[in-house]
Amino acid sequence: MAKKRKQQFSVGTEESIADCLDRMKKEGYRPVRRMEKPVFKENGSKTPVISHQQIIFEGILEEDER
Repeated sequence: MAKKRKQQFSVGTEESIADCLDRMKKEGYRPVRRMEKPVFKENGSKTPVISHQQIIFEGILEEDER
């Protein structure tokens, strides 16, 4: 089965950004975009509060450039 041309990679909670980029490289992808999305949680008064930022990289296959 062929790999997808574009794929998103999320940085895990116990993973550094460098680890995520290394994982992308091992799978044959090159990062082209970095996105940060807020992760919300509810506090006692049922209002959403930002818990942390989730970092997501979008990668394209290295083969596509050749």
